[in-house]
Amino acid sequence: MLVLSSPTCRAEISPKGAELTRLSHPETNQEYLWEADPAVWGRHAPVLFPIVGRLPDDTYLHRGRAYRLGQHGFARDADFTVLHHSATKAVLELRDSEHTRAMYPFAFVLTISYTLIDNTLQVGWQVQNPVNAPEDLLFSIGAHPAFRCPLRPDAGETFADYEFRFDHPVSFERQLLHGGLRSGETAPVLHEKSALPLTYELFADDALVLAHYDFTRMTLQARGSTGPKVQMEFAGFPYLGLWTKGPDAAFVCIEPWHGVASPVGPPQELTDKEGILTLTAGQIFAAEYRISTG
Repeated sequence: MLVLSSPTCRAEISPKGAELTRLSHPETNQEYLWEADPAVWGRHAPVLFPIVGRLPDDTYLHRGRAYRLGQHGFARDADFTVLHHSATKAVLELRDSEHTRAMYPFAFVLTISYTLIDNTLQVGWQVQNPVNAPEDLLFSIGAHPAFRCPLRPDAGETFADYEFRFDHPVSFERQLLHGGLRSGETAPVLHEKSALPLTYELFADDALVLAHYDFTRMTLQARGSTGPKVQMEFAGFPYLGLWTKGPDAAFVCIEPWHGVASPVGPPQELTDKEGILTLTAGQIFAAEYRISTG
C-alpha cells in the first residue's frame, strides 16, 4: 500500500488497479472514503479504462472483429507498476500486454498520479499512444470514487440527511439507463437549485448520468451542517455519473468521465461509441480531478 500524508489528510493507494483505498484525517480519524464492504460493493474508487460503462452483451467491434470487454474495462483489476512514491506523491503505470490485447487490441501507456497538497488530493491521468503504435488508440477513461454517506454514522446521521451542494443554482437532466445501457430517454432532475437532497429513491433506476451540466465542483455534506464534507472539482469532463447501490449502501459516488455507456442495441464499432477519444501514434491525453476534505 502506498501512503501519502499531510498534517490534515492521509491517503492510501493500492497498486492493484491504482485505486485510492483510504482517505482520512490523521488526527480526528474521520474517514471519507467508502470501506469497500464486499457484501455491498467491494470497491473504493476504481479507475475506469479503456471504456466507461457497459457494452451490449459486453461486446464491441473493431474493424469488424468482435471483442469481449466487461463493464468499465480492465484497469481496475490490473496490477500497476509503481514509478514513484514519496510522502506526498505516487505515480503508477499500466502498459498493454498479451493479456490486455486479447480483449483490447491497442498499444497504450496509462499513467496515474496522486499528489497530496494539505487537504486536497489531486488525481492526474495520462494516456499515451506509443510512438511506434501500429494504429490509433481508441479509449475512454473515468473516475468512480465512493464516499461514505453518512460521513458520521456514529452521530446518528443517515444517507437521507445528506445533499450535494453546488456553488450556484444549477439545472440538469439524467440520461436513463436500461440494463446499464443508455435507453435514449432523459428525465429532469434539478431546476435552478443550489442543492440536491439525497434519497435512495433517486437512484432506484440506476445511476444518474449527466451529459449536459454547467458546474465543475460539488460538495457532499449533511444538510444544515458545518460538519465534515467532501468536495470534488472536475473541470473539463463531458460526462458525470452519480450513484449508490441501494438502501444497504452507506456511500455515494461522484464520477467524472471522459466516456459513457453504450446505447441499447447491438454491439457497435468502437469508433462509433459515444465519448470515445482517439490518439494517433505519439499523442498524449491528460486530465485531472481533485478531492478536498474538510
